[in-house]
Amino acid sequence: MEEKILYKVTITGDVQGVGFRWSAANAARNLGITGYVKNQSDGSVYIEAEGYREQLSYYVRWCKNGPGYVEEVKTETFPPEGYTEFGILH
Repeated sequence: MEEKILYKVTITGDVQGVGFRWSAANAARNLGITGYVKNQSDGSVYIEAEGYREQLSYYVRWCKNGPGYVEEVKTETFPPEGYTEFGILH
């Protein structure tokens, strides 16, 4: 059976103040992904998304087209943390 992985994702562009965190949390929950999303002080959005590779691949594609103007999506892969839900951090 496939093991879960963790993606650490940084999204840059005009992605704050446009509902990106709320939409990202909804998309993650709909896909069965756990983790969290939060705004960064530099204007980017940071996400820790845990799930199976296919789920996460679809989610990263969603992030590239999320609300606002997405300039770049950087993704790094890590071992899972064991998140049980997807939250929005402030």
